[in-house]
Amino acid sequence: MGSTILKVNDINVYYGSIHAIKGISFEVNEGEIVTLIGANGAGKSTTLNTISGLLRSKTGSVEFFGESLNKIAPHKIVEKGLVMVPEGRRIFTQMTVEENLEMGAYTQSNAGIKDSMEEVYELFPRLKERRTQVGGTLSGGEQQMLAMGRALMAKPKLIMLDEPSMGLAPILVDHIFEIIKNLHAAGKTILLVEQNAQAALSVADRAYVLETGKVVMSGTGAELLASDDIKKAYLGA
Repeated sequence: MGSTILKVNDINVYYGSIHAIKGISFEVNEGEIVTLIGANGAGKSTTLNTISGLLRSKTGSVEFFGESLNKIAPHKIVEKGLVMVPEGRRIFTQMTVEENLEMGAYTQSNAGIKDSMEEVYELFPRLKERRTQVGGTLSGGEQQMLAMGRALMAKPKLIMLDEPSMGLAPILVDHIFEIIKNLHAAGKTILLVEQNAQAALSVADRAYVLETGKVVMSGTGAELLASDDIKKAYLGA
């Protein structure tokens, strides 16, 4: 694996008096898929929101390519190549597919936008077919593809996916995970937050298990898939 590009060190995050994240540390190396799994409310999305600058940690640091992101504004973090696909997709429902993709490319030059668009359409032929369609009329699976495509338009060095399979039919979940594998094969580094532990661990190089705001276990995806504790807690075995 390549060098460490994201280092999360001892972050503590509060919502008012609620201590949501309790001293979490982990890292992501270049070219890896790293997944955070855990039950609802374990702190997975809060962790991603802290990395992307939407929430702030009271302690510790988040470093991206060795630079602290602690005081950097969220849009500047995107410009540095750290891009999140939010939970619930959050596409622009009144805009066409193509306009949504262009919104993702606000950090790019015009020449770069055309190349990125071609890449996205190659990865998501369905979006190319629907490029003039308004985002709100797409199916849930297509909206998820659009949200991922929009993130790719920013030419991310690290792409964070927050619950990409949420609310999708099982066949679409498989399709989304195929796409994640394709992104990985194309050299993308991915930090994946996912409730579907089986699917997430199947594609992950490494994984961290979160419970009530703490990392309670970590290992390779294969090790955690084989772990009896994980099977009992998350895989319904």
